[in-house]
Amino acid sequence: MTNFKLLDMLRRGRTPLENHLIDGLVDGRVSRREFIRHGSLLGLSMPFLGSAAGAIGYAVPNYARAQGAPGATIKVASSVPSAVIEPVSVADAGGLLMLQQTGEFLCLDGPDLVLQPMLAESWKPNDKGDVWTFTLRKGVKFHSGGEMTADDVVASIDRLADPANSSNALSVFTGYLQKGATRKVDDYTVEFTLDAPNGNFPYMVSSDNYNAIILPKDYKGDFEANFNATGPFKLEKYTPKVGATFVRNDDYWGEKALPARTEFIFFADIQPQILALQGGQVDVINQMPVLAGVALLTDPTVDIISLKSVAHQQLHMRTDSDPFKDSRVRRAVALSIDRTKLQKGLMRGRASLGNDSPFAPVFPSTDTSIAQRQQDLTQAKQLMEAAGAGKGFKVTLTTERYLEIPEYAQLVQNAVKEIGIEMELNILDQGAYYGDAVYGKSNWLDSVMGITDYGHRGVPNVYLSAPLKSDGTWNSAHFKNSTYDTLANGYIAALDLEAQKATAGKIQTLLLEETPVIFGYFYDYLTAVKKGVTGIQPTAMSQNYLNKGAKA
Repeated sequence: MTNFKLLDMLRRGRTPLENHLIDGLVDGRVSRREFIRHGSLLGLSMPFLGSAAGAIGYAVPNYARAQGAPGATIKVASSVPSAVIEPVSVADAGGLLMLQQTGEFLCLDGPDLVLQPMLAESWKPNDKGDVWTFTLRKGVKFHSGGEMTADDVVASIDRLADPANSSNALSVFTGYLQKGATRKVDDYTVEFTLDAPNGNFPYMVSSDNYNAIILPKDYKGDFEANFNATGPFKLEKYTPKVGATFVRNDDYWGEKALPARTEFIFFADIQPQILALQGGQVDVINQMPVLAGVALLTDPTVDIISLKSVAHQQLHMRTDSDPFKDSRVRRAVALSIDRTKLQKGLMRGRASLGNDSPFAPVFPSTDTSIAQRQQDLTQAKQLMEAAGAGKGFKVTLTTERYLEIPEYAQLVQNAVKEIGIEMELNILDQGAYYGDAVYGKSNWLDSVMGITDYGHRGVPNVYLSAPLKSDGTWNSAHFKNSTYDTLANGYIAALDLEAQKATAGKIQTLLLEETPVIFGYFYDYLTAVKKGVTGIQPTAMSQNYLNKGAKA
């Protein structure tokens, strides 16, 4: 039963945008999950969201993890960091796992894509969504001893937004946040003035943007020497290509970490990691690919933490050259693929179906009324005939040797054979595939057809922009469509969930028609944990929070 008296009290002092979200919950236009996730994005606290949901009879999930016995050493198997641990440039899974062991963000993208306060206590947009104000936590200390203030936040974000530093964070900030646009209001308040409205901006300074840890304002580029940041663990020892150890930070601003120590062992391949877990040398495998680790899925001595993620493998087709200039040929390729086979066979059920747009089922703004594309060989052949390609053609699919991608490529090769396409596979090491990651110097961006791994994000903004907008930095399909660009900009600008969902439906429909990229599935993020080890909190970004870790 709805408690209108409580709702009226909660509405007082709230913005029209916040009250519109509450109206959506009351009217049933917004689900409980959507309300909590979008409310956290707008900076509403979990106690407030819990009270509002409770007023109409909903319960709010409890994200606190069970406490265990303190003092353990938690041992983690990880991939080898591919380069120096440098916050501005780190991009690989092993490297950003190391970065996050001591580094913290303004906010954390937690379970169910709900944003949680970290170094920022709260945040809010102006009415246009082009200015966001963050209130910082007081009393946070860097491991070197100084207090974290707004000056450190401004310096950290400006460093990432500066094109001269070639940060990976530019893929998130470009077009929205420039160097100099982050301003100190006072010691504990920071204001971000954006180039254009962005309704999902807090995710851009959260753990989703893995480079965006907050560092001292006088940081000199020597992170690997001391890992100086604000987190619950401090560096004990780091040995490149071998491993790292960390110890509890007794001056931490929040609850003290349960483990006295954490240890990371680097491995070049997944199979030795599996053997190390089975043999008791490690307690955790940070990321377990489903095919390589299939035996662990049913191992009674192992628990599998499975996170619904939006990580995926984009299959692009060059829209500016034959044979994929004609959208009917691209749709025919998409219709030849059995997505249920991908989900249940290739990914052993650890994936969600993709519908050829970045809007994964887990995103609250996804328009679920758009029909799921299914395999239809008859229609695919008709499209090939209509496009003048009824006799088929030869094409090369170029891709990377990573996770299940080679097996995925083989399934695509077999699928398109049914509609007359003879496909040759060119499977390269990751370095050779990505090259310099610029047009003219990258097998990825220059190939006629390719498959590329994209990691998890809490919102679809990066996926909508970098690989699909006409000026996108990762537009391997060379897709240029002014209508799409306008829709993508409109979605990104929208503050209101219902406005986002309405625009998402238009984008989904347009991309089904154009199909520059096939989104076949979104794979779950898997972490393998030894029975009796509790409190492990991975994220789908390859991070892992061990401060609640314990052993039975």
